[in-house]
Formats: sequence, structure tokens, C-alpha cells
Amino acid sequence: MKTEICIPGLGAGMSEGTLVEWHVDDSADIVEGAILYTLESEKTAQDVEAPVSGKVRRIGVVGEVYPVGEVVAIIEH
Repeated sequence: MKTEICIPGLGAGMSEGTLVEWHVDDSADIVEGAILYTLESEKTAQDVEAPVSGKVRRIGVVGEVYPVGEVVAIIEH
């Protein structure tokens, strides 16, 4: 089973965000609730947690700007 990890909307007017930092290596195992990556918008920065446990396949690139809803990782569980 796979869970897509998408860029969340951090506020009502947010349309995109910058992937600032990965907190887990590609192909690493992660547990639900652990910090997956940091996302920055014009107004705030927020750590995004893993919604499920499993093996992370990173897609997003640090420093790139992504629209809300864009898939930046997949967790296989």
C-alpha cells in the first residue's frame, strides 16, 4: 500500500510552498508522527509529519517551490 505525501495548505491564501529540508533520508523507514520535512510559505514555516509508518520515497527537491497538493513523497507501508 502507498500513501502520497502532498504539499499541505498552511493558511487560507496559501497556494504554494518551498520544501526547505528533508528530515529523513530517501528509502529510510519512518514512523507515523515523525517529522518528514519542513515547508515554508510567505508567512510561516512548518514541520510536516508522516501520516503513516513505512519506507519513504522522496520525490520533492529541497529549495524547490511546489503548489499545494503536489506530491513530494510516497510512503510505502
